[in-house]
Amino acid sequence: MKSNKEINVAIVGASGLVGQKFIQILQERKFPIKNLFLFASEKSAGDKIIFNGNEYVIDKLEDNSFQKNKIDLALFSAGATISKKFAPIASCTGCIVIDNSSAWRMDKTVPLIIPEVNPKDITSHKGIIANPNCSTIQALVALKPLHDVFKIKRVVISTYQAVSGAGNQGIKDLENGAKNIEQKKFRYPIFNNCIPQIDTFNDFGYTKEELKLVNETQKIFHENIKVTATAVRIPVKNCHSEAINVEFENSFDMGNIIAVLEKAPGVKLMNNINAMQYPMPINADGQDDVLVGRIRRDFTIDNGINLWVVADNVRKGAATNAIQIAELLYKNKTWGK
Repeated sequence: MKSNKEINVAIVGASGLVGQKFIQILQERKFPIKNLFLFASEKSAGDKIIFNGNEYVIDKLEDNSFQKNKIDLALFSAGATISKKFAPIASCTGCIVIDNSSAWRMDKTVPLIIPEVNPKDITSHKGIIANPNCSTIQALVALKPLHDVFKIKRVVISTYQAVSGAGNQGIKDLENGAKNIEQKKFRYPIFNNCIPQIDTFNDFGYTKEELKLVNETQKIFHENIKVTATAVRIPVKNCHSEAINVEFENSFDMGNIIAVLEKAPGVKLMNNINAMQYPMPINADGQDDVLVGRIRRDFTIDNGINLWVVADNVRKGAATNAIQIAELLYKNKTWGK
């Protein structure tokens, strides 16, 4: 790293599922923190968290929280409403915000970053950087190296998304459903069920979650690649799975596809059908790699393949990706100047 200076870091939404994962991964990756500040709603204010052996108290987030504490970097995961209000307040103090909500992802002035995919876009930030949707992250970590070589023409994605994508309440609904206790987060029972709706529908019958995959892919790739998606919530606690069908412009042989993925940053191949080896949520849980398997040619089109992609949506799909962005910033900036 260019600088060995420790910096002041804040976590907004520290009591939430992703906020807690921020804390864990900052410790694991030994991010250079001078002072850590934890913020959440009034409901969680006063709660205590252990970080690197020290006890920290969560404070209520307020307008002057960033200025008075001279915060260099803030990791936000408190929802779009909070991010819309407080991210500009933070950035005006010189703090750089990495936001995990949907609030800034499609803002033309805000870069949308996956470090393995488009790290150079980070230089265009104006104080706020957006973390993509979890489903987009895992798909593009697998697809970008293939696109660079074979040029993607069209992508069809079907997601099988764990309840942790809906936060602690989503997990609680699954656990309560198994005990025949009334659930509160999902419209329909999630235990022993699949719900083909994540977020609200638009006039054409697509959900916001499905459109995120379309719009975020095009923004990150800087190309109008054709993408269509179906997003489904399944009764799995953690880790999203995706069936991805890809049509390329260029011809290929399957050995080349495998070779590209074997070298791809952030990708781990599990693609041995003779040994019944393929990615599953139990393999990805707690991991930062995107697992890719069931790789096979699609014989219905000239240049197509099918992939099965699994990743920990709370880690790589949220917290780890944000902290990887922070590490990129740290390598290219002297903080606190």
